[in-house]
Parts: sequence; C-alpha cells; structure tokens
Amino acid sequence: MNSKADLRKTLRAARKAHVLAQPDSIKALLFNHPPRPILDRIADDAVIGLYHSTADEAPASGYARFFHERGHRIALPAFTSDATPMRFAQHTDPFGENDLKTGPFGLHQPGGDVPDLLPDILFMPLIGFTASGKRLGQGGGHFDRWLAEHPGRIKIGLAWDVQLIEPEDILVTEPHDVALDCIVTPTRIYGNL
Repeated sequence: MNSKADLRKTLRAARKAHVLAQPDSIKALLFNHPPRPILDRIADDAVIGLYHSTADEAPASGYARFFHERGHRIALPAFTSDATPMRFAQHTDPFGENDLKTGPFGLHQPGGDVPDLLPDILFMPLIGFTASGKRLGQGGGHFDRWLAEHPGRIKIGLAWDVQLIEPEDILVTEPHDVALDCIVTPTRIYGNL
C-alpha cells in the first residue's frame, strides 16, 4: 500500500466486513456511553461535537443520547453546500432524530433554524488510526481544517478495532493532518487524555 487512497480502500473493506459480521444484538451494546477516563475530562457545560454515523462507522448516536440526557448541548457537522466549510449545528433530538435532514455529501445534519455551536469535545469518525493517535479520515480534510481554525479542542476518534493501522509507519501524515488525543474502540482506549 503506497498511498492514502490504497489504505482507505483496504480499511473500508475491512471495516465493512467487520460490521457485517457483528450480530445486531452485539452492536446494540457498543458505544452507548463514553468510558470513565473520557467522562472525567468533560466539564458539565461542555458542548459535545459528534457525527451521524454511516452504516459502517462506529456509531455515535448512543453518545448523543447519553450526553443529551446529562444536559449537554450536542452539535453535528453541517454544510450549506459541498463547497462551504464544515460548521457544527445544534442537534436537538438525539432520540427521534426528527431535527435532521440530508445535506451535502449525503450526510444527516441538523436542519431548519438551529444555532451553530462551537464544540469543546469532538468525537470524530475515521477510516483508520494508529495507536499514537494519527487519524486517516475520508480524505476531504473537513475535520482537519475545522480543527486548525479551532485549536484547543479535545479530539477523540470512535472506531472499530479492525481500523487500527499496524505498523504505524504505514500511515504517512502531512503537515495539515491533525492527530487525535485518543481513540475509543469497543475493547480499549488508545492514546492519552
């Protein structure tokens, strides 16, 4: 594998096969609430940035419901068009998801007249990751650009264990790639908080 494109293709296939092999009863038990070491770092008034997961991504909806019940404001990525920068808009209905619409890139995002929010903690999707916190995203650079403009956020990836890239030097990063503080999988936490 010589390029990020090749690595993405391989990891997407592995992730899809892994998700298809998991019984729904097992998937329903995973990613329902963050591990204690992460909760200990989150202030009571923190705005929580999440994402509406696609079929193969680590699900984030359980975290959205968990944080909503604890009184946090939830923000999801939103785009006005496929040519505009990513922003975060308030997600007000993590149980029914009636406040979501399909936006650019086919992603579900808050619709209507909802305020933009600035997350303090950002849980991010990914294609692959390394044990030290390098992240391989979709390739659009939306999260990297947003994080470059909003430094100081706690950055946490959510992933399946099969998305771990080993050996680590397979993933070549570029100056604009933003590393994560940690990655949560169903079996462990990688990185340092």
